[in-house]
Amino acid sequence: MQPVDTETGTIFMRITEAIANGEMGFLSEVVLGNTLLSWLGALCILLAALLLLVLLKHVFLTHLEKLAKITSSYFDDSVICFLKEIRKSFYLSAALYAAVQHLVLPGLLHLLIKGAFFLLLVYELIRLAERVLEIVVAKKMGKRTEDGETSFSSALSVILKILLWSVGLLLILSNLGFNVTSLLASLGIGGLAVSLALQPLFSDIFSSFSIILDKPFEEGDYIVCGEYKGTVKRIGLKTTRLKALQGEELVISNAELTAARVQNFKKLEKRRIAFSVGVNYDTPPAKLRKATALIEEVVTAQKNAVFNRAHFWQFGESSLNFEIVYFINSAHYEEYMDAQQDINLGILEAFAKEGIQMAFPTRTVHLVQ
Repeated sequence: MQPVDTETGTIFMRITEAIANGEMGFLSEVVLGNTLLSWLGALCILLAALLLLVLLKHVFLTHLEKLAKITSSYFDDSVICFLKEIRKSFYLSAALYAAVQHLVLPGLLHLLIKGAFFLLLVYELIRLAERVLEIVVAKKMGKRTEDGETSFSSALSVILKILLWSVGLLLILSNLGFNVTSLLASLGIGGLAVSLALQPLFSDIFSSFSIILDKPFEEGDYIVCGEYKGTVKRIGLKTTRLKALQGEELVISNAELTAARVQNFKKLEKRRIAFSVGVNYDTPPAKLRKATALIEEVVTAQKNAVFNRAHFWQFGESSLNFEIVYFINSAHYEEYMDAQQDINLGILEAFAKEGIQMAFPTRTVHLVQ
């Protein structure tokens, strides 16, 4: 048997002589299971596919990039940036896969070429899906604290990569001729057992996604959920941590938060305050009428307060009661309490000047002899 390099040199010399003499019958000779014409056609397909892919990348994408700059959306810019970053190995594997389709190759070699192409194709599609999901999640999440964003983004990225690569691996195996039905059946039985054991954990994880995407509250908001109240410090995958007014940390499961009614006081633009004041029963009607005007003056004098109404509304057991309603244009609880304190002191001073006595619980006993 002649060495390979000697045989290759002989074939090359015969091809050169045949081309020089105008003889093309040599193209029908079989080399490595295929005719020379088939090998030449495969080479032409390879070069043409590479040329076409290069033109698409440098001409078509350049044109699309110019159009994307005109639009105000950053989504198309990100997708075009991804397409420009597609690796050269993918273009080479795609061109090689197209070139060998009509060739007779050993089964293992054909499987390797096909497997490499589908592996790189799925890899690029998964990268594109990850890029799109990152844009969508970032848009839904909005501005968040650095720690919260890092923990949530990293955890979400891991989960999405596991899901995407699981689907991608099944697609690769299916295209390579493997029977994935039995694999899916066995995974389904095992997955059912795992999902039943981890159902509470999965419930909290999906609840955290709901909180992040729907945004009923964000980190830094003051919320009330049933008997729990405090400032949201961190939204994790399983729990949300609140800082209570007393200073302690409250840890609540995300599933419990999404199932309960939550009051978010950060969304509060102004507060409506209603309270009552009682005066003695022996207060003359004229002073009762004047009392409402005095209350209005006191409330109106406050910087952030907007007076709504003041009415003599009830005959109490030991007092004549006035109901006062006003609005405070602030969401801060401290500012509301400061305004309420000034209003209470102002009402006391105004009533004292007019000789209107504030009521206190009393009981009159009539003795009949």
